[in-house]
Amino acid sequence: MSYTMSILEQAVKRNPNEPEFHQAMTEILTTLQSYVDARPEYEKAGILERLVEPERVIIFRIPWVDDAGKMQVNKGYRVQFNSAIGPYKGGMRFHPSVSLSIIKFLGFEQIFKNSLTGLPIGGGKGGSDFDPKGKSDREIMAFCQSFMTELFRHIGVNTDVPAGDIGVGAREVGFMYGHYKRLVNRFEGVFTGKGLTYGGSLARKEATGYGLVYLMDEMIRQHGKSLAGQIVLVSGSGNVAIYAAEKVQQLGGKVVALSDSGGYVYDADGIDLAAVKEIKEVKRGRISEYKTYRPNAVYTGIGSPDDAGSGIWSLKCDVALPCATQNELSEEDAKVLVKNGCFAVGEGANMPSTLGATEVFLQNKVLFAPGKAANAGGVATSALEMSQNSMRTSWTFDEVDHKLRGIMVNIYNTVAAAAQEVGCEDNFVVGANIAGFKKVAEAMLWQGAI
Repeated sequence: MSYTMSILEQAVKRNPNEPEFHQAMTEILTTLQSYVDARPEYEKAGILERLVEPERVIIFRIPWVDDAGKMQVNKGYRVQFNSAIGPYKGGMRFHPSVSLSIIKFLGFEQIFKNSLTGLPIGGGKGGSDFDPKGKSDREIMAFCQSFMTELFRHIGVNTDVPAGDIGVGAREVGFMYGHYKRLVNRFEGVFTGKGLTYGGSLARKEATGYGLVYLMDEMIRQHGKSLAGQIVLVSGSGNVAIYAAEKVQQLGGKVVALSDSGGYVYDADGIDLAAVKEIKEVKRGRISEYKTYRPNAVYTGIGSPDDAGSGIWSLKCDVALPCATQNELSEEDAKVLVKNGCFAVGEGANMPSTLGATEVFLQNKVLFAPGKAANAGGVATSALEMSQNSMRTSWTFDEVDHKLRGIMVNIYNTVAAAAQEVGCEDNFVVGANIAGFKKVAEAMLWQGAI
């Protein structure tokens, strides 16, 4: 058995009952196999043994009191995976599905994503099984303050800089940052995604969605086509989905569908983003409410008699942008997309396509941009926020947006070149994994047995 596959086998055995983490390791190590096995210095230095083992895992209890005066207890996590090229950097996720496996898969992916940005940031991730849906602002604050009471001792501007993720927006970041500041008695850029009045960066809210579309636009143009005039499906209706849809529209594409955990809405005339922003960002409502704004739109609930079985992916499109959550796009969904003529897929979420779906896209020559490359715009702009905080300055929206576009175009070119170098032209999964791995592995070699 090769060095790479033996490490994968060992890692799966050492981390039982962690399917998402196993999936992430399998996807990455399988594509790295020929590259790593041809370089014995990696085996000699135990690069992969160290790469699949987090540098530190913090798990803690989060007690808080709800509005009824009842004590609630949640579980908190921070996985500080790899700091070879910079301080740990990665979001916090608040969602009932959060587990050690999910946080480890996200942190592992973050190593390669952060490396691809070209910026000096390592990989980490955190969160809790707390569900912010239906909670009052006071309950959210109580939870966030209790969460930070433990976490503050493990993070710092040169150690670990968290950000938002699913369930963690400007409100949650504000509560956590405020409590951190009170505990350490310092005003410093230890969180990104902050409000503009206290150190946040313009364009951070839009960055992941915009960055996804900038990379897709470059990839499609390099293959003789354009986003203009294309029919686009975007799953999700949160931050990433909304601003991906906005940028697609700005570049001349037509977004015809968005979704949430309850179902999806189809608008043949093109999604009205002003309505979606009011529903999701102001009212914190459900996508089903879209029909009250656009009566001609069609809403389909998950599991309803009208559901075609593949949800939003049953609709015809030219380009698909899964921006909701992990493993939302199955092998069968991928086959439906291919059958319906979809020629490009970009992952706005983290690992939204199953391994089977990814294989279907690659076999059918679909232009497929994996999440660690395609959705790196968010963390890249977080790093730009860190730079602004360090310099005690702020850049204009256009300055940040220009830097973001440059980073995403550079990521595409780096990934494409890495794929071509190993004889896998247009396999951007292989290209992203190798390009992200090289920088981290070299840094680990130089730093010795740590």
